[in-house]
Amino acid sequence: MSNESRTGAPARPAEPTLKPERPFFSSGPTAKFPGWSLDKLKTESLGRSHRSALGKARLKYAIDLSRELLGVPDDYLIGIMPASDTGALECAMWTMLGPRPATVAAWESFGNVWIQDAVKQLKLKDLKTLSADYGALPDLASIDQGDDVVFTWNGTTSGARIPNTDWLADGREGLAINDATSAIFAQEMDWPKLDATTYSWQKVMGSEAQHGMLILSPKAVERIESYDPEWPLPKLFRLKKGGKINGGIFEGATINTPSMLATEDYIAALEWAKSIGGRQALFDRANENARIVEAWIEATPWMRNMVPQPSERTNTGICMVFQGDWYESLPDDQKAGVPKQIAQMLESRDVAYDFNGYRDAPPSLRIWCGGTVEAEDIKRLLPWIEWAYEEVKAGRV
Repeated sequence: MSNESRTGAPARPAEPTLKPERPFFSSGPTAKFPGWSLDKLKTESLGRSHRSALGKARLKYAIDLSRELLGVPDDYLIGIMPASDTGALECAMWTMLGPRPATVAAWESFGNVWIQDAVKQLKLKDLKTLSADYGALPDLASIDQGDDVVFTWNGTTSGARIPNTDWLADGREGLAINDATSAIFAQEMDWPKLDATTYSWQKVMGSEAQHGMLILSPKAVERIESYDPEWPLPKLFRLKKGGKINGGIFEGATINTPSMLATEDYIAALEWAKSIGGRQALFDRANENARIVEAWIEATPWMRNMVPQPSERTNTGICMVFQGDWYESLPDDQKAGVPKQIAQMLESRDVAYDFNGYRDAPPSLRIWCGGTVEAEDIKRLLPWIEWAYEEVKAGRV
């Protein structure tokens, strides 16, 4: 069949017909696990006090399942925190930073929030900041091993991740505070080098929002017990009781009232992950999903990965930017409109939801590839993006 119409103009590409069965490609909250439904959630704890024996048991079960699936060492503490990953990470910063020099490293939006926390809120006296443009990493090897360091393992809004932890020396003096929210359950954590690790339920596991996790090494616990910050600590950040770590927080006695419905949803996701083979199965699913997207990007001349270095590319929220003569000829406001129009077109057809790039990132698309997403749905999505791009380029939107 000819690729031209009878007038000699290029033929209009046909709209694809095969849609993803689950059009959920948001980078947070992410897709529920395959087969999820409300009737899979246990409800006995709903309407009960979280301080009841049943409530505390379910919260402790969520902690224990998290430890098992993530391979967290037995001498590390795991606590459920309010306010998602933000609450957990800021709790770590507010309770531990101050007694040593600190470096905060950022290469995307959320890491920059931690820089602003350190500079404008905590006003740390001996502070260095490292930053890099979207898609790149700063010189992590330049960080002093005596510094406390705050970093984001995987850039949720840029798609750039650390390829390894070689830049963190064994036995380093400073603490390593790790925002792992879009990496954990998709990438292996190097626990011996991590002192405070945080994540939220709504990221890689696709659970409900508003709760986060704080994982502390013995070294982090020692810092908390031996150090009293000069700034006030709100109740939600108070991890000590009588000068010692409040062990109850890490046994299911949360600082404030959690959602037991969200807890049951998280437990269901963890049990699903365990049933398919645990964290390695989640890694494998994310890696395969990312392989499909990356191969498509390489074969698509008007698209490129936001991260130029393959070793630094994520396997979760893959960010891609447009290129080519047509796109580069557009004024900046129209460039920003290209991914927005594509995302709107596909959402209106129930093909794909919430995959436009992050609002503060360069104009881009972002496809979530974590383990709760099915590879077949990603394969079905990509021809739709090609079709929508041609429609936008031809001015048929």
